[in-house]
Amino acid sequence: MQIRPTTDQDRDLFIDTVHAAFGRFPETPTEGGGGVWWAATETGRSLLAVAADGRPAGTAGAYSFELTLPGEVVVPAAGVTSVGVLPSHRRRGVLTAMMRHQLADVRARGEFLSVLLASEAVIYRRFGYGPATYTQRLTVPRHRADFAAPRAGGPDTGTVELLRRAECVDLLEEVYDRYRRAQPGALSRPHHWWALGAGQPPVAPAPRYVAVHRDADGVPDGYASYSLDGATLTVDEVVAVDDTAHTALARYALGHDLVTEVVFKHFPPEHPLRWQLADFNAGQLTGHTDWLWVRLLDVPRALTSRGWFTDGELVLDVDDPFLGEHHRHLLTVRDGKADCVPTDREPDLSLDVSDLGSIYLGGTAPSALVRAGHVRAHRPGATALADALFRAERAPHCLHWF
Repeated sequence: MQIRPTTDQDRDLFIDTVHAAFGRFPETPTEGGGGVWWAATETGRSLLAVAADGRPAGTAGAYSFELTLPGEVVVPAAGVTSVGVLPSHRRRGVLTAMMRHQLADVRARGEFLSVLLASEAVIYRRFGYGPATYTQRLTVPRHRADFAAPRAGGPDTGTVELLRRAECVDLLEEVYDRYRRAQPGALSRPHHWWALGAGQPPVAPAPRYVAVHRDADGVPDGYASYSLDGATLTVDEVVAVDDTAHTALARYALGHDLVTEVVFKHFPPEHPLRWQLADFNAGQLTGHTDWLWVRLLDVPRALTSRGWFTDGELVLDVDDPFLGEHHRHLLTVRDGKADCVPTDREPDLSLDVSDLGSIYLGGTAPSALVRAGHVRAHRPGATALADALFRAERAPHCLHWF
């Protein structure tokens, strides 16, 4: 079995192979090669597993993204995608070989973390990935969608206008970029994604209406992408730079005529919208699931890159069985900055690198993993301190599909 990077000449072979691995057939790209989810594939970051007979057996790709960490720190991240093994070659170590090759490549590029969306949660933990952000659906019946009065924070002095996607791609890109730079867990959407219509709506060219919010000065600061199917209005995503814009866009969707229910597909954890409704129980949360998985490849660099909001000191004993590495780190946080150095002191917490990935963005409390038996605390107070240290300024959330 050979694992090799692809060339531009391998592009069609790569696309056909990953589709075959999932039992699907490729869609027809629009003129210019866009309009399909793989339009933004980076050939230079794609891998083919080739069997002894020269035929492809599997694929693994990556995108060059930026990830926002707690503290509004933006860092490079490999976005792992298109991972699949043909049914004829499964259970032969193909996936493991591709994952090992890919992680080595990510390190060689100087990136200290990679991220992915897991099609099956049981697969990627063994490669060092841990679920780090979560998402859910919020469904609100139209007849129960009244907002409580008075509105907290005073009236919104901005405006909402209705546009179609084709009319406002540049505006969407600008607003999303402002949003993602301040939202922990958010990924960049490079310009060529928007230009090629890669991914899913509102990036993809599928027909969508877009409600755009502008602040009192007329500056766009939020949008909601949505479609109607019968009497159900489904919001693909609400992107807003602050709660005022988000609330205005939610009001717009919940006030739409000829609708019996409104579904928000990616509703952020801990969002206050349900509290803003007159009937707290009007909105039903369903489909709570993992979204962005994080894998750390350089623990000291990762821990010293993010922002911190509590001072403290922890000794972390981190095991990375997939890469055959085991290190003990002294993490010291003072005034929002961290120092992380090797130590031979007794550990406060022992954990797998996948669990460190889960708590890294602040979306998973270390105490939850201690209670679950994933993380071992060695002294009283270590768990509470870890909870305080690893929290983010707000819950991490990722909207981007890749």
